[in-house]
Amino acid sequence: MKKFLFLLPICLLTISFFYVKADAERYENKGRKFYEEAGQIVWEINTDEKIIALTFDDGPHRKYTSQILDLLAKYNAKATFFIVGQNAQKNPEVISRMYTEGHELANHTFTHPLRTNVSNLLNEIKQTNETIHNITGFTPTLFRPVEGQYSDAMIEAIAKEGYKVVMWSWHLDTLDWKSPGANRIVETVLKGVKEGNIVLFHDGGGNRQQTVKAMEKILPELEKQGYRFVTVSELLDVQSKKGKKK
Repeated sequence: MKKFLFLLPICLLTISFFYVKADAERYENKGRKFYEEAGQIVWEINTDEKIIALTFDDGPHRKYTSQILDLLAKYNAKATFFIVGQNAQKNPEVISRMYTEGHELANHTFTHPLRTNVSNLLNEIKQTNETIHNITGFTPTLFRPVEGQYSDAMIEAIAKEGYKVVMWSWHLDTLDWKSPGANRIVETVLKGVKEGNIVLFHDGGGNRQQTVKAMEKILPELEKQGYRFVTVSELLDVQSKKGKKK
């Protein structure tokens, strides 16, 4: 009996270990590889073409987004803006300018909630899409979750509604929202950028003067290196055409 009681905790620990391991494996199967293969989330694409997608979250901001648009126009660069609906309502003229100048309008919720459930999230996405459509006549199909946080249930619900989730190349999160200094933002991008990457910036949610200053250096340098700045949808088109050739 004593021997049994001694072995019981060991048996339970062993069973627990395999249960946790199996559960972890199930989680891994729903990770990046799963969603990339399912075509529901994109982080970047694999290509030899010197193209990258510049993306901006949390705007539009009347001042900073307008300055960024000026710079993009100067270098004939296109970008994708992940728009917060309530900011779009406050700055419809900036949204109109984005659309008119050929940039891609995408969805980043309506109120930028840090925590929410799936039902509320879908309502937030719908509100923002309606706002953007009312201003431009265009309805976004790309969505980026707040802080890049998502769950399996969220992705499943979003995919059913016909949206594609766009993340970013993990090494190209500029962390510009932390105000690390324009030079640090520039260094992050220029040292890390590769063909097919998606770069994360912010044009709203706070003082983005450092981002603007960084863009003044990033755009001409990458242009000199032969990079072309495309929208996320254009990036995905390259991936799609490559897949069809296989």
